[in-house]
Amino acid sequence: QVQLVESGGGLVQAGGSLRLSCSASDHSFSTYATGWFRQAPGAEREFVAAITWSGDRTYYTDSVKGRFTISRDDAKNTVYLQMNSLKPEDTAVYYCAADPSEWGSTLTSKYEYEYWGQGTQVTVSS
Repeated sequence: QVQLVESGGGLVQAGGSLRLSCSASDHSFSTYATGWFRQAPGAEREFVAAITWSGDRTYYTDSVKGRFTISRDDAKNTVYLQMNSLKPEDTAVYYCAADPSEWGSTLTSKYEYEYWGQGTQVTVSS
């Protein structure tokens, strides 16, 4: 079973940047598609970005396109989410998740992911 740990969250002013990291406990992580989701208070957990196990395709929700970039470093068992031009509406707890069976998955639904981290808080002040 893969354990995921997020880090890199914090408080930043609007327009600023943060880089989130999702580190895995097992190298099998390199064969899993990985996604980032976020959940604001009182809201549903929503898709943010995903990357295939091979890294050849990435997906983003419309509201972060052009501002966020997902990438992976399999040598470090880590997936990153670079967040630029942050807005107050990006404030949420951010979770990474891993999908061992990428085949047939859209990678945009939280129900497709098997492993989840504990989340890291991102707060963007105006």
